[in-house]
Amino acid sequence: MRDSLENEIPYIHFKDVSFSYPGKKENLIYKCNFSIKKTGFWMVVGKNGSGKSTLLKLINGIIKPKHGVINSKADIGMVFQNPDHQILMPNCRSELLININQNISDYEVNKKIEYVLSQVGLNGFEKRPVHTLSGGQKQRLTIACALISNRNFILLDEPTALLDQTSQLKVLKTIKNLTCDHKKPLSALWITHRYEELTYADSVAELKNGFLSNWQEPSKFQYN
Repeated sequence: MRDSLENEIPYIHFKDVSFSYPGKKENLIYKCNFSIKKTGFWMVVGKNGSGKSTLLKLINGIIKPKHGVINSKADIGMVFQNPDHQILMPNCRSELLININQNISDYEVNKKIEYVLSQVGLNGFEKRPVHTLSGGQKQRLTIACALISNRNFILLDEPTALLDQTSQLKVLKTIKNLTCDHKKPLSALWITHRYEELTYADSVAELKNGFLSNWQEPSKFQYN
């Protein structure tokens, strides 16, 4: 169902990237080097204030590095910690409609909406008012919005931080299932400070003192 980058594999590469906010002498991100060259579920863990959100902003191009080079070949979508800061419309269908970035027929629109809602486990929610959704359902709606806008690389900034345990698990499994769908390449970079979430990842790295560690398998990862 995704068109513009339907068969593209997202590519992100940081080379010696450093960044500091205006008025700050210390670099929050310092000589950061990493690559994401294949689809999968990637997680970055780090303590509060370690620069995790800043890393996502650099990947998304919201801010520019002070030093170093960022190469990106990806159609990037963003899912924030609080879905209420992201959802604008009164019901699920209208929210999805404003994220369709193609000139397509009503029939194709309806098929796309049906498809992405099924992908995130919200079958039959098309007409549901947003205010009746749980926190986890809202978060899955924001993921559906990224899918319907043809994104192939989704950044998630602590998306379960405000959710109860049941909703946390549903959102985690939603992303895991999407990254395992080999017919439609999708990568997700998930920022977290919750150690227990790392078991769902394909690869894990830690952001500490401005540095990002090497990617590791979750079973071999050690939290420093």
